[in-house]
Order: sequence, then structure tokens, then C-alpha cells
Amino acid sequence: MAFPPEGADRRSTTDLGEMAVAGRCHEPLALPDGDRAWLLDGLRRMVVIRAAEERIGDMVAAGRIRCPCHLAIGQEAPAVGVALHVRPGDRLFGAHRSHAHYLALGGSLHQLMAEVLGKDTGASRGMGGSMHLIARANGLYGTVPIVGATIPIATGAALAAKMDGKGAVAVSYFGDGATEEGVFHESMNLAAAHTLPILFVCEHNFFASHLHISLRQPAMSVARYAEAHRVPWTRVDGNDLVAVADAAREAFQAMRAGGGPRFIEAVTYRWRGHVGPREDDDVGVRRKDDLHLWKLRDPVRRLADALVAAGELPADGLAALTAEAKQAVDAAWDRADRDPFPAPGELLARVYAEETPR
Repeated sequence: MAFPPEGADRRSTTDLGEMAVAGRCHEPLALPDGDRAWLLDGLRRMVVIRAAEERIGDMVAAGRIRCPCHLAIGQEAPAVGVALHVRPGDRLFGAHRSHAHYLALGGSLHQLMAEVLGKDTGASRGMGGSMHLIARANGLYGTVPIVGATIPIATGAALAAKMDGKGAVAVSYFGDGATEEGVFHESMNLAAAHTLPILFVCEHNFFASHLHISLRQPAMSVARYAEAHRVPWTRVDGNDLVAVADAAREAFQAMRAGGGPRFIEAVTYRWRGHVGPREDDDVGVRRKDDLHLWKLRDPVRRLADALVAAGELPADGLAALTAEAKQAVDAAWDRADRDPFPAPGELLARVYAEETPR
């Protein structure tokens, strides 16, 4: 039932092995042979996500952003690794922590900043905030803060894609906490029973809000659920862009060929707390020492170091990309800050659909 790409961990459906150990997996990435331009593209996307979320975190702390913001700093690789294989017609769905998904797919920096500021020019016209993002032109059909809520929607999109017969697929992003929701299991069952082209991507970062998975589930790995539903699965180091991209490529190829659903367990770690800019290193079993070690597994640094060692990136290349990204974020923020808020009369007009004339 597996589709194990190189570097995947297939040893157990219950144990994450060394991937769960904060002090492991710090080395530079093993780069593939051949064209590596896509890796530079992936690095650039991760750097932009990091810069954008750092600005959002700063502005939340400063009181300039009032909506709740869930940051994915430290876990940028799963979003980018999957996005690299998306093509027009695919339908992707996120959750409450989806700035990275939105930006990895090419969503507008300006519209993201405008949305978290509640501006009329935002991705959801200022009515959705951080957790309701949409960029259909880029393949993102929506994000929803209710845990697990977009999983069945993505499954429905996969059914539609199968009926269309054009080779499109659906992608559902969620965290390990969502695997405890009933709709997750119902969706997996439906997808397997009807051979639907959907990729379930679990960004396993160990925490659901403030509770570590060891306090919520009897085993560390959630791949056991894919096994139970007879969905082919693989587990990868979610802070290794190469491993994520390899797994996503094989999954997309299989789904487009009619092979049915696939499941990727990407083991990663968020540097910030459940919501907001704080690191929350004093909550439960989330310790400062562990967080420090997880930061050494930084997906941005590991890829950049590998590219420098391979001669694909100058020694100061990461610094240059970071400066470029921060400049773009500054421009997007300044523009959004000057944009207007929605007119008061739009409050209900953007909540309720107008009746269609008969």
C-alpha cells in the first residue's frame, strides 16, 4: 500500500523514529542530480513565506493586526514541496494555519497583508482575516479555521475532478489534530472506496493547540489511519524540501493516472505558538531546549546550506534572497496599510449571497 520515495520512512505506522527526536535531522539536504533550478525556486518561496509571517507576527505584537493569526514559521517545506507540482485545474484546501499554502501557490503578498488588516483589497475583501484565504486563480479554493472542516470539501472536489476526467487532483492540508475529527476518517473512507484523486497532507507538528500528540493519541504516527483506510502512504521529514517534493511528485503522478488517494505524513515543527507571535516554550511538554533543537532543523537553512555546498547558490545567496523577500513584504505591507477598509454597507452584502433572478 506504500509509495515510498527515496528518503521516506516506512518502518512503522505507529512510531516516527528519529524524525520525532528534536536533536536529529539537522544535516544539509541530499540534493538530487540533474536540473536544480526548482530547488532555488522552492528556497525563494520558503524565504518569502518566512519574511511575510515574521512581519505578520511583528504587527500582531504591535497591535496593528487584530485578527487571530496562526503562523507556520519553521514548517514552510510541506506547503512549498506540494505546491511545486500543482498545475491549473487542481483544487487545494487549507486550514487555520495557511499563510504558507497561500503564498507557496503564488498568492498575492499584497492581498494577504490587506486581508489580515481587514482591508477592502484583501484576498477575501477584508471579511475573512488570516484564516479565510482564497486564491482560486492559483488553485487555492479556500481555508477554514474549523479543525478538519476543509477535508470533506477537498474530498468533494476530488470527486468532481474524477467526474470531469481532465486529470486534475485535490489536495487537503491539515495538522495532526485534525486526524481526531470524524470527518477526516469519513473522507479517507470515501476517497478510498471511490478511488478519488486526492492527496491528504498531514503537517504533523506534534501539537494540537497546546496539547502534544502523546497526550492525545496512543501512538505518535498518524500514518496508521491511512493504513486502516487502505490509502497508500509515505512519511517524510517535513523540514526537507527535497523529500517532500519527491513524495508529492510520486503521489501526483499516481493520482493523475487513476491510482486513487495518497497520504503524506510530513513531520515538522512550528516555531511559534498555536496562535500569535509567541513561541509558547512554557506550555505542556513544549520546552525551550526542544524548540532550540528543532530550529536547527530549519528547512530554509538546510536547503540553502546544501545549495551553497553544491555550488548552486553563492555563500551570501540566502542573505540576498532574504533581503529581497523583506523588501517585497515591506512594499506589500505599506500598500495594504494605505488601502481603504470595506464600506459599512458591505457588511451583510459580503456574507449573504444575493438571490439569483428566476
